[in-house]
Amino acid sequence: MNSFELIKKRFSHELTIHRLLGLMLGLALTCPLIFAQTQGPEASITDTQKSEEIAVSRWQPNPVELKKAMGEENQIDSFTVQEFAWQDISRNRKVPAKLYWPKIANPSAKIQLLVFSHGLGGSKDGYSYIGRHLAQNGVASLHLQHIGSDRSVWNVPFYAIPYQLKKAARDEEAIDRAKDFQFGLSQLLNQAPYAQSIDPHQIVAAGHSYGANTTLLVSGAIVERNGLVVSLQDPRVKMAILISAPPFYGSDYVSTGKILSAIQIPTLHITATEDVITVPGYYSRASDRIEIFTNMQNSAKNLIVFKDGSHNIFTDRLQTGGKELNPKIKKATRELILSFIQNQGDPQLLEKNQQWQNWRLQYSSLLEKTQWAFETPLTVKK
Repeated sequence: MNSFELIKKRFSHELTIHRLLGLMLGLALTCPLIFAQTQGPEASITDTQKSEEIAVSRWQPNPVELKKAMGEENQIDSFTVQEFAWQDISRNRKVPAKLYWPKIANPSAKIQLLVFSHGLGGSKDGYSYIGRHLAQNGVASLHLQHIGSDRSVWNVPFYAIPYQLKKAARDEEAIDRAKDFQFGLSQLLNQAPYAQSIDPHQIVAAGHSYGANTTLLVSGAIVERNGLVVSLQDPRVKMAILISAPPFYGSDYVSTGKILSAIQIPTLHITATEDVITVPGYYSRASDRIEIFTNMQNSAKNLIVFKDGSHNIFTDRLQTGGKELNPKIKKATRELILSFIQNQGDPQLLEKNQQWQNWRLQYSSLLEKTQWAFETPLTVKK
């Protein structure tokens, strides 16, 4: 029985086939949009609440407010920002991108590169707090925009949004997202003046939510589509950062482990105890994030679980997860990512690194669990 058949057997009583395909390929919303109610632990939502959620989902944080919350209002930027309007002719598909590029004191120095994939409803403009911090500290950050599962899904009347989400959840779109990654990376590696400065052996794939599953695909996750094995692994990726990764739904531990078995690069898993997706029909527990980590058997895997928070606290939005907690977790997240990259994803190097030791001390009050040796069982809220 292939992966999609396992899903259908388990969830056919409450989900359409389009939603099933989306779940299999890691659909997880980055905006708290509510639509057709299905069975599950979610509470019913009134029409008024729906309108409020739509308004919130379309709201983009003010860059000035975000910089202030992150303590960057007086920062002198040592990086530039470049936008690209790439076109993949082979697929007749646009791939917009934004690059945070560090100013290089030594022209001959090689730069590490992170390629970031947004969640459903996001864009290249999101997760700027990560891109800015990396570039400020010498790591380039390329943020892709996946047309079809980007912010355009919200730019329709309320009644049309479920249809937009179904389109974005198709397995074809999930595959296109992985191909966007491959195309965008190739473009940058062949574009002056960036190409000669990027270290091709230090490429990092990263993503949040749906983007985390895009990251899994380019890192080696293997899925089935119409009975055929689909592998979208990009051998240029040497490290992976998975923020709020939803599960590849199967019937048991073995099927998930099989999907992830080919991933052999170092991985960093970031989540929170309240990292719950509450959209009806797409409900996913916080413990589902741990399922990905647990079932990844062949990677030098590393896990950070923050206390409380929310699924969307890792986006640029400032209010979600708590007004005071939100910027604290963002700061801890971006510093953790930088340390992971600079130490090449090697747990032994991190354990010996003073910057990493200082990070754990500074943010200890925010942490539910750090699991670098993988020996201690982990428990999170359902």
